[in-house]
Amino acid sequence: MYSDNSLLPRDAIRLAALGALSGGAKTYAEVAGEVRHFVSRIIGPSLDLMGTSIEMLRYEGLAAAEGEGDGALLSLTDAGRNELIELLRTALRAPFNDANKLAMALKLRFLHLLDDNDRRDQADMMIEAARSELARLADLGESCAGEDGHFAEWLDHDIAQATSRLAWLEDFRTRL
Repeated sequence: MYSDNSLLPRDAIRLAALGALSGGAKTYAEVAGEVRHFVSRIIGPSLDLMGTSIEMLRYEGLAAAEGEGDGALLSLTDAGRNELIELLRTALRAPFNDANKLAMALKLRFLHLLDDNDRRDQADMMIEAARSELARLADLGESCAGEDGHFAEWLDHDIAQATSRLAWLEDFRTRL
C-alpha cells in the first residue's frame, strides 16, 4: 500500500483475486482468468499488473487448496477474508488514473462484502476523491482559459465526466 493507505496496483490485483474467491471455491485457472478478464476490461492488458501470482495467496495463508494439480480448488481462509476486508477499507486517491480507476471498480464490485458503516465510509472516500479530481480539473481549466487549440474543449469533456461521476457517487451514497 501507499503511505496514504491507498492501493498499489499489486494490491488491486490481490483484491481482485481474493474477491473472486469470496463467492466460493475456484480453480487456480478460474481465478486467474477472472482477474485477468476484469483488470484488462477496466484498464487494458498489463503485464506489470498480471505478474502477481495467485499462488502467493496460498503461500501467505490467504487461500487454501483442496486437491492436487490443475483441478485443485482454491478457497478463502479466515485470514484471506480478513485481508479482503482490509483491502476494501483502503483509501482511494485522486486523480482517477488507470490504477485508481481499477481500485474504485474493485471496491464497487465487492463493496457488498463490507458492513453498512464501512460501505458508507468507502462511499464518502470515493466522493471526496471525486471532488478533489473535479477541483483539480477546474483549476487547470482556469489556468488554461483563453489559450489557442483544442485543449479547453477536451478539458470541458473531462470536467463533465468528473461532474457526472461525482453526482452518481453522491446518489449512490444516499442509497446505502
